[in-house]
Amino acid sequence: MIAAMVETMKTRGAILREQPGTFEIVELDLELPRQGELLIKMAASGLCHSDDSMASGHMGVGMFPMCAGHEGAGVVEQVGPHTPGWAVGDHVVMTCMPQCGKCKPCSSGHGNLCDLSANLMLGCRFDEAGSWRMSLDGAPVGQWCGVSTFSEYTTVGVTSAVRIDPSIPLDVACLVGCGVNTGWGSGFNLAEPKPGDTCIVMGFGGVGAFAMQGLIHGGATNVIVVDPIEFKRRSALELGATHVASDMQEAAELARSLTYGQGADSCVITVDILKSQYVAEGLAAVAKRGTVVLAALGDSTEVGLPISAFELTLSQKRLQGSLFGGVSPMWDITKMLDMYQAGQLKLDEIVTRRYKLDELHQGYADLAAGINIRGVIVY
Repeated sequence: MIAAMVETMKTRGAILREQPGTFEIVELDLELPRQGELLIKMAASGLCHSDDSMASGHMGVGMFPMCAGHEGAGVVEQVGPHTPGWAVGDHVVMTCMPQCGKCKPCSSGHGNLCDLSANLMLGCRFDEAGSWRMSLDGAPVGQWCGVSTFSEYTTVGVTSAVRIDPSIPLDVACLVGCGVNTGWGSGFNLAEPKPGDTCIVMGFGGVGAFAMQGLIHGGATNVIVVDPIEFKRRSALELGATHVASDMQEAAELARSLTYGQGADSCVITVDILKSQYVAEGLAAVAKRGTVVLAALGDSTEVGLPISAFELTLSQKRLQGSLFGGVSPMWDITKMLDMYQAGQLKLDEIVTRRYKLDELHQGYADLAAGINIRGVIVY
């Protein structure tokens, strides 16, 4: 039997060959879509810190080379055979968390925990381990989170794509593929703010900016943003924070002064690299029954927290993990964009600078220097 020919095209993308490593722009072979897949011409991709964590080695991956990028938006260029409901020209946001709609988490309203994400770090198709759509010199290349938005074109499963209103600018719509929902959901869904609450956001990048908005939407009266960089503290005040602090000690004292000595009702941690000491500082800053939400990622090999289980029990505090803000991607991505169109969610204001794909290194250098809230690649 003669094997069927696989039809491919060329695309330029940013790959990582090792950890720690540096992103390299190369020409890749990209397989055209099979059933249940879409070929996307990328329009924009957010520069999320998770990709930088992959390059630094703080976040492990399943294979190399790996084509990076997981927060993007584009236009459908080709629809795979026998894939109803999609058309060439559809505008889409790629979600970094796939959603099948059928497994227990999906069917119970927790699409961010979809069973498909078991292969999230492996770079292969979610439903077919060992099957790839990108290659370089005949060897497979993994797709980060199944999407690889740091590529001019990408082939994705329909479980990773959400159709959106074509009137929404794609260079801001891309943000809802990761940062918006991770931040807003951590603030609104998982911190569970109530009118009159005093809340802390630790770290003010893209995710922190949306966590702050989620807390405000939930009714928090005081939102204290903590960041050591003056530009970010100033930006936080311009975007809606009521108070700012340069470190957690200052923020905790401020929270107590606003709550008759009780402390903050919640603290959402959105720092670049999560360290155990930050968790301890967050728990120390919240009052009895306070919640600390971990929206940041740290070294995947690090274990153990310097916290008192005794205090956790007696003060009835809550330590809450956050994956994609606890939202269901297929529904909440469109909801966030509806809020944006209604003027209830700030997106344009969060984008500090736009870059070309060849300026990827500069974008991450600016992120490390603390001069961006969110950078965006525009193709």
